[in-house]
Amino acid sequence: MKKLKNYSVWFCAVLLLLSSCSRAQISMSEEKEMPKDKNILIVYVSRTKNTKTIAGIIHQNIGGTLVELELQNPYPEDYKAIVDQVAKENETNFLPPLKTNIDNIDKYDVIFLGFPTWGMQLPPPHEKFFKPK
Repeated sequence: MKKLKNYSVWFCAVLLLLSSCSRAQISMSEEKEMPKDKNILIVYVSRTKNTKTIAGIIHQNIGGTLVELELQNPYPEDYKAIVDQVAKENETNFLPPLKTNIDNIDKYDVIFLGFPTWGMQLPPPHEKFFKPK
C-alpha cells in the first residue's frame, strides 16, 4: 500500500510537470500577436549587453522603435567603479544628464523598459528619463 502511494505521488508530480510545460512549445506566431496598429517604444539601459539582447529580441518579435538610453558622460567600464558611482547617485538623488532624447513620448501606445537593478532600485538614467523636462 505504501509503495502504491509513493508511485501515485510520483505519477502526479510527473503529470503536473509535463502539463505545465505543454505551452512552452507554442511559438510567438501562435500566441496573440501585438496589434500592428500600436506605436511601440523599447527603451533600455545595459551594462553587460544582456538587457540589450533581450530588448533586441522583443524588437525582432514585435517591431517598434528600439532606443538605448545613453548618458552624456558614460559610466565607467569597471564594475566596482560603476557600482560605487550609482550608489552615490542614488544616495544624493543625482540624475545623470542623458544624451538620448525621445521627442513626443506621448505618441507611443506601448513602452517596454529594460534595465539592470542597481542597488535594488531603478537605475538613475531611467529615473532621469521619467522626469519631466
